[in-house]
Amino acid sequence: MTVLLALEAVTVRRAERCVLHSASFSVTKGQRIGVVGPNGAGKTTLLRTLVGLERPESGRVLAFGAERRTERDFREVRVRAGLLFQDPDDQLFCPTVVDDIAFGPLNLGRAEAAAYDMARTLLGRFGLGHLEDRITHRLSDGEKRLVSLAAVLAMEPEVLLLDEPTNALDDHHRDRLIAILAGLDRTMVIVSHDRPFLQRLATDAVQLHEGRLEPASP
Repeated sequence: MTVLLALEAVTVRRAERCVLHSASFSVTKGQRIGVVGPNGAGKTTLLRTLVGLERPESGRVLAFGAERRTERDFREVRVRAGLLFQDPDDQLFCPTVVDDIAFGPLNLGRAEAAAYDMARTLLGRFGLGHLEDRITHRLSDGEKRLVSLAAVLAMEPEVLLLDEPTNALDDHHRDRLIAILAGLDRTMVIVSHDRPFLQRLATDAVQLHEGRLEPASP
């Protein structure tokens, strides 16, 4: 089995607090791993460490066959592993919806026409074509969440790292999100308090408690 992402005995501290304590974790191709645990257990830090937004005090981060240490190392990782932030307002910053989705492909060097075609295709797939020219910060929470996911998918990542993807979603947007994710042939790591959501999507699960990882049931 191909290991795509892994932490080996990783410890992360923040303001003298040990957020991850000697955590070892691996993601193999095709897995959909649910990560559960109470608030403050280190779940978001786990995702951020995998893509280099948090740096460990000790231990190793491995991604796509290589150890990653420097900012330069992690640039490739952030293209191949797409992180959906817990708060969409941290992810969306362009003037309009279509600009936000096209930003990633443009940043990767795609031609402008191709990037915007991809953005419009994803909006159509998500049933959000009518939002194309809307100002992003005026969307509903559910619309922002789906647009954020479309922006991540526009990068065509191999792995999706999803931080509380159903937060603040009504039933309509939650059902649409589940349908979209269930239809994707992608490896996923899903941080969520939404147990029914994880039961629909996750193939495996781990639990974080006071910075320590333990096996769990999906």
